[in-house]
Amino acid sequence: MNERDTGRQILVDLMGAPYLDQRDEQRNAFNAPLQDYSDEVCFGRVWGRDGIDKKLRSILNLAILTALNRPAQLKHHLQGALNNGCTPEEIQEILLHTAVYCGLPAAGEAFKVAEGVLRERGLIPVDSSDSTGPGARVDAS
Repeated sequence: MNERDTGRQILVDLMGAPYLDQRDEQRNAFNAPLQDYSDEVCFGRVWGRDGIDKKLRSILNLAILTALNRPAQLKHHLQGALNNGCTPEEIQEILLHTAVYCGLPAAGEAFKVAEGVLRERGLIPVDSSDSTGPGARVDAS
């Protein structure tokens, strides 16, 4: 399997086949070089390495994307983190940890994005009076 094919398989494993299908539908002459770079380098070469497992790569991405305040990419990688075995409790701890090192505004935005993803997947309730854990309503505004 070449790096492009490896990268595309990792993308399917991480984000799901519908994500890759939608991405392929949006491919055009302008964005094709960036998509190729993503497939071959980001996912084929870097994500495809054996040095650390996919779950740890996902954990790193959550922290990095929070630090960079990139909520759209964070949303995708939250899905991937769940697919790679991260639990809602782990995600909560990762994002709380970023508050100390990245700042409360960045972590607050990340909590909002994570809460939406976790609700969409039915991993936290729409509303809860318990505010002590990942099953609780998170209000980080």
